[in-house]
Formats: sequence, structure tokens, C-alpha cells
Amino acid sequence: MALALNKLNARGVTAITKPGRHGDGGGLYLVVDKSGAKRWVFLYRREGKLREMGLGGLKSVTLARARELAGAARANLQQGVDPIAAKNSTPLVVPTFGEEADDFIGAMAPQFRNAKHLDQWKMTLKVYAEPLRSKRVDEISTVDVLEVLKPIWLTKPETAARLRGRIERVLDAARAKGHRSGQNPALWRGHLANLLPKRIKLSRGHHAAMPYDDVPAFVADLRKREAMAARALEFTILTAARTGETFGATWKEIDLGAALWTIPSERMKAGREHRVPLTPRAIEILNELAGLGAEPHAYVFPGQREGRPLSIMAMDMILRRMKVDVTVHGFRSSFRDWSGNETAFPRDVAEAALAHVVGDQTERAYRRSDALEKRRKLMIAWGNYCSRKPENVVELRRVK
Repeated sequence: MALALNKLNARGVTAITKPGRHGDGGGLYLVVDKSGAKRWVFLYRREGKLREMGLGGLKSVTLARARELAGAARANLQQGVDPIAAKNSTPLVVPTFGEEADDFIGAMAPQFRNAKHLDQWKMTLKVYAEPLRSKRVDEISTVDVLEVLKPIWLTKPETAARLRGRIERVLDAARAKGHRSGQNPALWRGHLANLLPKRIKLSRGHHAAMPYDDVPAFVADLRKREAMAARALEFTILTAARTGETFGATWKEIDLGAALWTIPSERMKAGREHRVPLTPRAIEILNELAGLGAEPHAYVFPGQREGRPLSIMAMDMILRRMKVDVTVHGFRSSFRDWSGNETAFPRDVAEAALAHVVGDQTERAYRRSDALEKRRKLMIAWGNYCSRKPENVVELRRVK
């Protein structure tokens, strides 16, 4: 008579609370202990004796995985092999954290919201979690996790929180595969919450910015670097653009003759086309890149993979290597502070340069122009300031 299999379901096993064994069929049971803990076991008879083989806890082993393990045990029995002996005699190759993290990201890639989200996962688990990558997943301890979290826990609270959660998920995946056991050392509630201070939560929209007095020296240092990311960051500063606007730029958006960059509405946060006047230095950067053989639909700042733009985290990595504790987006604030404090350009012109929506609906209906030529003078003044030519800024204080 054939065995009755698959009696349980994934949702149902989480609702079972009655202590005891709950059969799925074919020797697979969910055991609920008096404490409420749940684990999988495979029961079988060998030489007249009932034997029990543990398959792991419900938190780390899904119903589907438990069925796979039980199926393998039944196959061993049919071949006359004791499942427990087979389990103990098969050496388990335990991966490093880096290998497990890369496998996890590869398996979960379809669920990420966008390419930026995927790149953020890759960056945090390669850069910030670098001390863990060479360690076997079954050797990683709470001390190891704290080693990578403590340096950024208070200085980069949001990044640290995301990093902790990602490490926890990778180690949970390793446990589900049987590569480690016991409590997850990256667990927050009841564990790391007792070992790390309360994080400082940043107000919504906060981006660490560089004082504009320091920008010229930073740009001079940036120009000494030959990386594509350095050119992208300098271009972003000179145009007061957002990170995504720079990385998504294609050559068909650039008009070198008119010194103009037209970003289509679908790539803008406000959903409106934005024209960016290009400074002489920005044009110089583009001319250097155009010499690489750019095509109309190609990205202005290409990545290492053909047909892909530069990684969304590339400019952040430049800032890290330069040991500057600011964000790329923060340079927009530097530009806005400089414009308000050091020039006589109207507020609306500076806000338009940042592609901000100014005024109510009625006011915007009457303001049809995007003040392109006024903004061009403003951006040239900013470019001169970034190039250590403050005399131009003094002259432009008289511009109305």
C-alpha cells in the first residue's frame, strides 16, 4: 500500500501549537515540544528498533526542505542504508560567509525592487562585511558580527541597521541548508539589542553635506583620480544633479554644441523634463568620455559590464576611499548653501537648478520658463567656484 504523503501544509505548520508529533506522512513528523519549539524528525525502523533522525528546527528548515530530507532518507532505506549512518558519513562542505552571501543574493535577485536595491545588498555585504567573508558560516560568532557593526553603528546608523539585517538573513539561509546551527549571532531582539547602544535615527531627508568652503579643495583632489566614478562624481557636483540622474544619463540626452543636458521626465523625481546647462569643465569631462567611442543610446558613464551604467554605489565608494564622511546627494545642499550665501541669484533660480518645484499650482501655471539662461550663469559661477575662481562669483553678485 502506498504511503500517504504531504498531509501538512506550509501555513498550517506555523499554527500547530499542541505538543507532540504531527505527521506529514512517509515517516516525516513535526514535533512540538512543551516549550512551544518546533522541529522536524524522520522516524523509521531499523533491525526492529524505532529510530529518530533530527532534520532541524522549523525556523531554519521549511516544510518543503523537510520533505526533501525525508525523501532522501526513505531512498537510503530502500537501498539498505541506515539514514543516520549515511548522514554522519557524508562530509558537509561548509561555505564561507562570502560564498553564502553571493549565493543568497543570486537566489533572491528576482525579489529586489530595482537594480539600485540589488547593488546596495552587494556593496554592504562585500565592503562593510568584508571581515566576515573569509570565515566559514559555522564559525561566525556574535563577536565577529559586532566587529563589523560597531565601527558604523552610530556614525552610519541606517546603513548599520540594514547591514545587520542582511547578515542575519544570510546566516539564516546557511542554517536552513544545514551549514550552521544554534542562535543566529546577528539576531537583534533579545540578543544584539542588549549589546549595542540605541541607534541615532536621522530625520527624513537628511543627507550629510560638505561645507561649501571645502568643495574647491575636494574637487581639486577628485580631479587627480582617474576612475570613471571620480569623473561621474565631479560631473554630478558641477551639475547639482541627483545620483540616479547621472548614472542613467545617455549620450542622446547630451547636446555638446548647446552645452545642454536634457533629462527626460521619466527619469526625474518630479516627473518633469529638466534642462541642465553645462559648465566648461562639465563639457571637458564629456569630451574626454566621448573620445571613448560613445553611441547615442550608450551610457555616458558606463560600467564594467557591457550595456550597463556605472554601479549606483560607485560614487559612494570614491567618497569612502577619500575618507570623506558626506553623501553624494549632500553636494546639492553644498551648492544651495553657496548660492544663497555667496551670490545674488534669486532663490527661484537656485531651486530651478536643483529641479525643485517652487510655488503653488497657480504660480507654476504662470511660470512657463525654466530660466535656462539665468541658471546657466549660476552654474558657470558654481563651476568657477569649484575650480577656485572666486573672482567670478563676486562679479555675479550684481546679476539680477
